[in-house]
Amino acid sequence: MLAELQKIVQEVSASDNLDDALALIVNRVQGIMQVDAVSIYLAEQAEGKEEGKRELVLRATHGLNEKSIGRIRLAEGEGLVGQVAERAEPLNLDDAASHERFRYFPDSGEALFHSFLGVPIVNFGEVHGVLVVQQRTPRLFDEDHIAFLLTLAAQIGGAISLATVSQEVSQRTRATLRPRRDLQRIKGLPGSSGLAIGNAVVVCTLANLDTVPDRVPRSISDELAAFDRAIQASCEDMRRIGKSMREVLPSEEAALFDAYEMMLDGGPLIDDTIKAIKAGNWAQGAFRKTIQAHAKIFLELDDAYLRERAEDIKDLGRRVLMHLQEKKIALHDWPRQTILVGEDISPTQLAEVPADRLAGIVSVHGSGSSHVAILARAMQIPAVMGATDIPLNHIDGLEIVVDGYAGHIVASPGWALKREYGRLIKQERQQTRELSDLADKPAVTKDGVRINLLANTGLISDVTPCLQSGAEGIGLYRTEIPFQIRDRFPSEEEQYDIYHQVLASFAPRPVVIRSLDVGGDKPLDYFPINEDNPFLGWRGIRISLDHPELFLNQVRAMLKANHGLGNMRILLPMISSMHELQAAKKLIAQAHAELQAEDYRDPLPKIGVMIEVPSLIYLMDVLVKHVDFFSIGTNDLTQYLLAVDRNNERVASLYNALHPAVLHAILAVVESAKRHAKPVSVCGELAGDPLGALCLMGMGVHSLSMSAGSLLRVKKIIRSFSSEQSQDIVSSVLALEDGNAVRDRLREELEKAGLGGLIRPGK
Repeated sequence: MLAELQKIVQEVSASDNLDDALALIVNRVQGIMQVDAVSIYLAEQAEGKEEGKRELVLRATHGLNEKSIGRIRLAEGEGLVGQVAERAEPLNLDDAASHERFRYFPDSGEALFHSFLGVPIVNFGEVHGVLVVQQRTPRLFDEDHIAFLLTLAAQIGGAISLATVSQEVSQRTRATLRPRRDLQRIKGLPGSSGLAIGNAVVVCTLANLDTVPDRVPRSISDELAAFDRAIQASCEDMRRIGKSMREVLPSEEAALFDAYEMMLDGGPLIDDTIKAIKAGNWAQGAFRKTIQAHAKIFLELDDAYLRERAEDIKDLGRRVLMHLQEKKIALHDWPRQTILVGEDISPTQLAEVPADRLAGIVSVHGSGSSHVAILARAMQIPAVMGATDIPLNHIDGLEIVVDGYAGHIVASPGWALKREYGRLIKQERQQTRELSDLADKPAVTKDGVRINLLANTGLISDVTPCLQSGAEGIGLYRTEIPFQIRDRFPSEEEQYDIYHQVLASFAPRPVVIRSLDVGGDKPLDYFPINEDNPFLGWRGIRISLDHPELFLNQVRAMLKANHGLGNMRILLPMISSMHELQAAKKLIAQAHAELQAEDYRDPLPKIGVMIEVPSLIYLMDVLVKHVDFFSIGTNDLTQYLLAVDRNNERVASLYNALHPAVLHAILAVVESAKRHAKPVSVCGELAGDPLGALCLMGMGVHSLSMSAGSLLRVKKIIRSFSSEQSQDIVSSVLALEDGNAVRDRLREELEKAGLGGLIRPGK
């Protein structure tokens, strides 16, 4: 049944709307399993009930009375279908009517059926519906049938969830009167705290058809001209590629490129796209719709060879789209309150939006520890990550609410919801004004213990906000950001200019510059790294040691920038062994010796390592002999300790820097560093979290580094507790067995101290 399963999933993914997808599923399953009835019930907001109360509604059937669609409604836990949803497990019966939970609907026509098999449709742990098959003959369905339905339900869960939201957004967009109920919240993950209301601007991933939104063009004639240019350029590509391929491929294989060129030389692909443009869609959106429609025709064919031609059409579509996008990247009319929405938001896409117009960020992929989320916090922009159900094709231009605290968005909010969020935004701004009074005050506990508050940054534009927020230096300067916003490696001179500007701006305050830390979720477009598991692969110091020419170039720029200032420290990322540390120090010494020969007489700056690979926790007694300081990177340390990819939205809920194992690991590093009188700071996102800062303070961490937007909130925490209080809190927290319990305990302490508003306005 594997081939049939794959075909259903492909067809569902290519469906234009939810109703078509559901009808397709019930018809295909009936044909494959040869049963008498197949039905799908979806979990929806219960009519006339309070928000969050759900019921199961019949939305598609093959075998029951079709007039029952939309009419059969079951409360949570009601009937056999309700039991499947409630328990999230299959129910297999040979005589459904004799079951105590059976609920009979006279007009449904199900009196004819005896056998019943229901399986839950689940996505990210939430039951979205129930798939049911029924048969007249009394019998229990066998294990193969159960396995098939369970597999299918698991595969289509995400597609149904997305299609549900897409259809509601599309209907809202077309509606002339706004329904009273707000569009259901689209769940994601908190990325950067804050609230925003603005208009969505979808930025599509280059050459990714699935992320291209529909959009009304400014000029239809311009779109037609752009489409024509893209077609001509693609035809030229096919001719050039075909010519070179004939030299290495058999003629029948190379003929594929001739077929591509013929498809672009007039015909349905071109004509349908032109019609769609003239109907009011921009070239990219019109072409996306055409490609998807043509690919769908092939996907529905029975012949396996012909079904594969759907991928050929998509491949050709990506080629044309690439040319269409060459001239479109900088042509946005950015709304005054722009909510940037995309599959994977990159630093360059952030940089394209004028700073005074960027109000919020929504990304389909990633989590609160993703690099773009860290940048959002540095820019003090609300962000929601991992919003996998967001309908990119339909949300462009809609007004949306971004709730970075709760990690969700609401599209086309009603006036009541807008008013409530507007009130919270005003409270948030008022709190920011009140906190600004702390900028010039020291971060001192109630009993006089001084905590150094430093800033994390990688943007020159961040220097002023850091200083205005009272940063006592830079605890982490991320050198990868200047690398990411270029189309090539920056030269030694370019790096010197950047580093010198940062060092001079903060002198004599300390500035910790981390060497290049790319790989994982910090790619360079011009230096692609393709790996199955990038977070455990070639990244950080591993790249620097394998490319000493890049590392030496960077270190020379750092040392030259420090000339005459003397406030720089060098931080090495992703160190996992003494061999790596010694190799890196040797290259730093080499660069220093080279500059000494060029009359740079400054002493070698202090060198530290990031504690983010767990192996270093057990090497502390050795490390202290070879480094000057430690900086704990809680982001990677957490993901490695918990075996959780922090960018994978499927497991992001397991990522918790307040997990007891993480806290005990941090405490072990802090105590070891103190025993050897070595400075230790925390530069991960935990330091900028009010809950985390309270915990770290109680552990005896006296240096915290965070984004500029978190400095004043953390300073408020520090000034509101004594060191003795924080130590008592940490003692109780370390006795807890669960990360969520730790979070709840710390939240209680903040609310008890009247500081709940630092976690979320209105608290």
